[in-house]
Amino acid sequence: MTSTIIVINPNSNEGVTAGIDAALEPLRMAGGPAIRALTLKEGPPGVQSQHDVESVTLPLARLAQSLEAEASAFVIACFSDPGLHVVREAVKCPVLGIAECGVLTALTMGHAFGVIAILQTSIPRHLRLWGAMGVTDRLAGELAIGLTVAELADRERTLKRMIDTGKRLRDERQANTIVMGCAGMAVFRDPLQDALGIPVIEPTQAAATMALGRVRLGW
Repeated sequence: MTSTIIVINPNSNEGVTAGIDAALEPLRMAGGPAIRALTLKEGPPGVQSQHDVESVTLPLARLAQSLEAEASAFVIACFSDPGLHVVREAVKCPVLGIAECGVLTALTMGHAFGVIAILQTSIPRHLRLWGAMGVTDRLAGELAIGLTVAELADRERTLKRMIDTGKRLRDERQANTIVMGCAGMAVFRDPLQDALGIPVIEPTQAAATMALGRVRLGW
């Protein structure tokens, strides 16, 4: 039976899941592991507050447990890494969070990383993550584009704001690599990297890449 990496979008926005699925396509290969993207149906339209984060924790654990027999690894595709430690307790296979993996990848590609968040209110939540990871001394800065998850669907406006914000992080904060701070931004990685001229990490790709290595190597 072919092993499967299951990537869960904790919000209920199917458009976000479709974007995640498309971003994962370059990582699919003959012989697997297969990579499957799915939506947490009972999730909020966007995980944008601490309440949203807490609200999906137990549903994520229950969903992972229900799929454990067919999963060789799970990726939680939300930049707040909701339920990460609860799901790790609930299942025996590897569980990866995209914020953790995105930043760890960034640290291998440049000394100082910058993060593009969706909302200003997301930043304190993310800063708690960077503190827990012990990477705040490598953080060049985190700036928000001021758009909700749903508003990311306006691609022209979103890309413009991401480019403007990325340039501020690069030029004013001396970031030499950028992490996109929302799974809903996946479609913008290539044009953003082209515009900025520095590495841009799409965090779901980063987490799925780590999951692939762990599954193939049996870690």
